[in-house]
Amino acid sequence: MNWVQRKIYLYNVTFGLYMLDWWERYLSDTLVIVLVWFVFYNGLRHVTEFGKR
Repeated sequence: MNWVQRKIYLYNVTFGLYMLDWWERYLSDTLVIVLVWFVFYNGLRHVTEFGKR
């Protein structure tokens, strides 16, 4: 098991995703990715607005 596989395994065990079906796991991963993108995008937008002032 390499470093990336261990991190994925730790993520699955920490949030209980190991007991879901494959499609439920992909759905929850998609929701997490969208949430992280939303936070990153709006945070970056806020920082650039703050920098312009």
